[in-house]
Amino acid sequence: MRAVIAGGSGALGQRIARDLIGRGHDVVVLSRSATPVRWGRHVRWDGRTAGSWAAELTDAVLINLCGELVFRRATPANIALLTTSRTEPARALAAACATLDRPLPLLLQMSTLAIYGDAGEPVLDERARPADGPPQMAGVARAWEEAAAGITAQRRVTLRTGIVLDPGTPAFDRMAGFVRWGLGGRMGSGRQWVSWLHADDLCAIVRHCVDDPEMSGIVHATAPFPVRNRDLMTTLRRALHRPFGLPSPAPVVRFGSVFLGADPMLALTGRRCVPRRLLDAGFTFTHADLESAVTDLLDRRAAPAGAAR
Repeated sequence: MRAVIAGGSGALGQRIARDLIGRGHDVVVLSRSATPVRWGRHVRWDGRTAGSWAAELTDAVLINLCGELVFRRATPANIALLTTSRTEPARALAAACATLDRPLPLLLQMSTLAIYGDAGEPVLDERARPADGPPQMAGVARAWEEAAAGITAQRRVTLRTGIVLDPGTPAFDRMAGFVRWGLGGRMGSGRQWVSWLHADDLCAIVRHCVDDPEMSGIVHATAPFPVRNRDLMTTLRRALHRPFGLPSPAPVVRFGSVFLGADPMLALTGRRCVPRRLLDAGFTFTHADLESAVTDLLDRRAAPAGAAR
């Protein structure tokens, strides 16, 4: 199988590329950067227009990850950047696919559970309706999915992912850093739900969606047991051997986000999402329990360089 990963030069894209290459697949990484990637055959594109790279899509599985990281303040300029960095590549991919002799066998479009906004207590599965806001979360996600709808494929899967936990990614490193600095208490009320996923299970979900011809439409890529923010921080403290962490009430989170250049709503809002379709299909999570997942990830970080993962 050939897999083309658009935007595959980032941490998660390289994680998926390495996993697929390790299983004998040919992986092409479309990247705007001139710097070669470690995992996959590097092909440059501008992320805006179709070009000679379109030939790589022939009979390939397309995995679209394109988009700037969301860890930035919710200014109009940043929201526009987050949106265009997703919609422009999707439209370029759609234009490239229109030049092919036949549709892609599979489009695996990445999205986010943030499309449900601040959803509160209800348990959300794939039947849930996207929220109208806030614009930095639900608005960007909706525009991303709508732009990708123009990519022609025989089968389409939209993976709405939770927070993917993996050392070296901004989400995991930032939370672990707060704990190490003594700020590992609850954020805001601490009651907001966090839908999370071990990176190993993300790779396994990608493989499952590729291999199972019955998988199509919206699929939640998240562990089966979401946790509240206070329990997430407690688990991180325990794993990092920090018995105490100062809480960060909502005003403190908002104040601190100014210096971190981040959107405080990323920490203060939440969604209680479950992967109903994966569970119904018999998918087994390797890391369904948060504590074992965090322990595994920290053990890997502490392992000597070059150790097997």
